[in-house]
Amino acid sequence: MQPTRDTTMPSLLVVDDDLVAQARLNAYFSQEGYRVLLAGDGEGFWKTLERHRVDLVLLDINLPGQDGLSLARELRARDGAIGIILVTSRSDDVDKIVGLEVGADDYVTKPFNPRELLARVKSLLRRSGESRADSGSDTAFRFAGWSLDLPRRRLWDACGREVALTRGEFEALALLVRHPNEVISRDRLSRAISGHDWNPQDRTVDVLVRRLRAKIDDAAQPDSLITTVRGEGYRLAVDVARGGHDPG
Repeated sequence: MQPTRDTTMPSLLVVDDDLVAQARLNAYFSQEGYRVLLAGDGEGFWKTLERHRVDLVLLDINLPGQDGLSLARELRARDGAIGIILVTSRSDDVDKIVGLEVGADDYVTKPFNPRELLARVKSLLRRSGESRADSGSDTAFRFAGWSLDLPRRRLWDACGREVALTRGEFEALALLVRHPNEVISRDRLSRAISGHDWNPQDRTVDVLVRRLRAKIDDAAQPDSLITTVRGEGYRLAVDVARGGHDPG
């Protein structure tokens, strides 16, 4: 069955086994003009995604059966475009870092202010739309044997093999590639990735840069393509050429 979607409003999937939390989020986001779908576990989550097109998932980590982190990992492997915001009652930074490692875009801790969550949802959906619209005027960028296609949000290596990027990884790499050999501050990277100003306690930027290095660096080379500028941020330390043919 092909997923269906009401294109007149953004579609959110709330995944939480707490029926009271489901009802509250459903009422709040429906009032704000969103189409809200509900699921209480992994089985309901996958069934809903099969039947409906979803723009963003609000995914509770603590679910019966398959937990939210494993659901996020599997969803991100299948779909690099859908927004994922993890929701949890735990404030452990390890959970947040693991969530980012598996491909989530953002993370909120219960109890949260619904207005704050709404702001994060709007920010994530806006960035997704803007990046798709803005990238249409750009061509591919080539650097160190890599080819990054901004319009289609795809990355290929020198042999033409595609390397999957999460949304956050793509936004970070796209910013660095657009400004080669320029120091990009953590504030600027954070705004591109999550729409938020950087907080010194927030390791999101560093986690995503580490993941990018693991994907694009040559293990035989001693230096990373993305260098750390202590106290300032990160820099793509290679030249970048605009254009190039489609590797795929």
